[in-house]
Amino acid sequence: MSKKKNKNKGFICSYTQNRELSWLKFDQRVLEEAEDPDVPLLEKLNFVSIFTSNLDEFYMVRCGTLYDLTLVNDPDYYDNKTGWGAQEQLDKIYEETVKLYQKQDIIYHDILTDLSKHGIVNLNYKDLTKKEKTFVDNYFTEFILPVLSPLMLGDNQPFPHLKNKALNIVLELKDEYGIYHAVVPIPNSLPRVIYPDEGMKNFAPDRIRNLKKARFILLEKVILKHVDEIFSNYEVAEKAIISVTRNADINLSTKKLDDDEDYRHHMKSILKKRNRLAPIRLEIYKNVNPYLRLMLCNYLNLNLNQSFVSNTPLEMSYTKEIFNNVSHDYFKDLFYTPYTQRITNELTDDPIIPQIKKKNVLIFYPYESMDTFLKLLKEAARDPKVVSIKMTIYRLSNTSKVIKYLLEAADNGKKITVLMELKARFDEQNNIRYTELLEQEGCNILYGFDQFKVHSKICLITRREDDGNFSCTAQIGTGNYNEKTSKIYSDFCYITSNKGICGDAVEFFKNMEAGNLKGDYKNLLVAPYGFRKAMLKNIRKTIKKAENGEKAIIIMKMNSLTDKKVIDQLEIASQAGVKIKLIIRGICTLVPGIPGHTDNISVISVVGRFLEHTRIYCFGSEPENDSKKSPESLLKMYISSADMMTRNTQKRVEIATPIKDKKVKKQIYHILNVFLHDNVKARKLNREGFYDKIAEGSKKVNAQATFMKEYAKKDNKTIEDY
Repeated sequence: MSKKKNKNKGFICSYTQNRELSWLKFDQRVLEEAEDPDVPLLEKLNFVSIFTSNLDEFYMVRCGTLYDLTLVNDPDYYDNKTGWGAQEQLDKIYEETVKLYQKQDIIYHDILTDLSKHGIVNLNYKDLTKKEKTFVDNYFTEFILPVLSPLMLGDNQPFPHLKNKALNIVLELKDEYGIYHAVVPIPNSLPRVIYPDEGMKNFAPDRIRNLKKARFILLEKVILKHVDEIFSNYEVAEKAIISVTRNADINLSTKKLDDDEDYRHHMKSILKKRNRLAPIRLEIYKNVNPYLRLMLCNYLNLNLNQSFVSNTPLEMSYTKEIFNNVSHDYFKDLFYTPYTQRITNELTDDPIIPQIKKKNVLIFYPYESMDTFLKLLKEAARDPKVVSIKMTIYRLSNTSKVIKYLLEAADNGKKITVLMELKARFDEQNNIRYTELLEQEGCNILYGFDQFKVHSKICLITRREDDGNFSCTAQIGTGNYNEKTSKIYSDFCYITSNKGICGDAVEFFKNMEAGNLKGDYKNLLVAPYGFRKAMLKNIRKTIKKAENGEKAIIIMKMNSLTDKKVIDQLEIASQAGVKIKLIIRGICTLVPGIPGHTDNISVISVVGRFLEHTRIYCFGSEPENDSKKSPESLLKMYISSADMMTRNTQKRVEIATPIKDKKVKKQIYHILNVFLHDNVKARKLNREGFYDKIAEGSKKVNAQATFMKEYAKKDNKTIEDY
């Protein structure tokens, strides 16, 4: 096996690439959706917003982790894909980030130019009409100026703590005695978007305006224009809008709790630290003089290559308000055609549990609605024969119906057990709030494990039948129990009464309650001890098929692939002649097409209107030409909450369930096949580690558009009806 050696740190595979740079390539693919001519203009603006939000989280978490490693300065640490140390990885990240900012600025400028032709204009102060300037000037004096808290820096006033991702204006001031600096935080208590032609209507920020034109100016631009008035006794030599990104990678499992300390209270206290952690990035809106930039880096203890200039607003969440306030009817060509989720036609309006006893059902979000699962929960909450509901929860919506029905079930005397993961990054506060509500109603709350996040998606409903025996209904998913994301994330919700799966579900919750991570399961694959082991075994079995002359094949769809043991096993399978097809939305540290290593591996990424989130793992062989067997019948198939990342396979509690139902297998195989033929939104990973557009086939295939049409057709409707 050909490998390269790197700085005496061991042998590094020639068929792998750095995780962090692969992630940046994914965010680039998100940004490229904003320049796709087939994407409506306001949706393009939304993709820029998603790109910036993704990049923010990447810096807070991934760069934060690498920054911590540079402080430790462990000579034995290196990336096992490339051999790079922590600082090497950061330096390469900073180089790539500059390119992304430049690309973003070009795309954003083009979007604004095109939007202005439709009457949606992001104004600068100089663009305002005389009447608009009068309003904005008065607005600043009467409503903005009183809430500003400027800080003059000096011997008695050190550089202030700047909150994570908050907007601030920094100034360089001069007088006859010298040069000074000041900081003016942008208040978050005021509306970010100001509509100067609406006058006093601006003071109703929650009002839906239904605008047929939208001339607006951002709050920070108004303050930037008028901030000179605050320091009128100085010459303002330079001023700029800035934002500091801080390391948010808090280790939530380091402190040992006292016997009488509440875990929720511990989480609340530790989360307060997030805004005070070390700076990892400085963003500056438009160019400033080099001295001011250097001064800011010195204050923040950053290197210059950790500072980035952007001609795009540093905080893009304002796009949500524009989305909400412009008329969707008037600007319908600037949005995606509205899509209404359908209710699965696999079930009738009758009670669900008796129907599940007769057949398994797979619900495909966002094309089908989560309402079916919510109906199941509501039914269980009100069914006098249901004795218990148990489920794991990672992320929920802010107004969760899941919690509503669990509370109702508890009020009706059901035994409710919820394993709530309080360490779900950036959802900690939301989950803490829900555990308090559930505990008040007498629910049994489990908080998981110190070193392992519980990321599995499983619900178990137990019912006492008329004969006195118990029956179970299990739901296993690839995504969260979140009504909001189920409308924009592509996920599976599998509902079954299969005795083997339900029996394992009972065993799973028994083990979680007992703190046992090493449980024995006959059907379910459970991380951190059983999932990867079983997946590697399935790969090895597929290799045996190839060695026996079968047309062996592996198909995997996931969000990310980084687990080195899985990658190495796939490389061995490729050498054995197994055809491997990978559909990976985000990070992929395996490089396909490397001669003698990954020749038989192809990797595509699909980024589109919906966020691809399903995880599917298939192992087996393809039928011979004269075979009457269907392709899916020769595959061993799983759906899972887990990606093939080390964090999922070794550091989280995850579940994969086998799919044996012939109809459901056929449904999933069809979904995979459509993705594998996508030549519109799919990008193919080449041997250099870059993604290329797919220009194959005479017919254009957009997988997500295909599914929208197919599921609309099931209701005897066309996509236009939606």
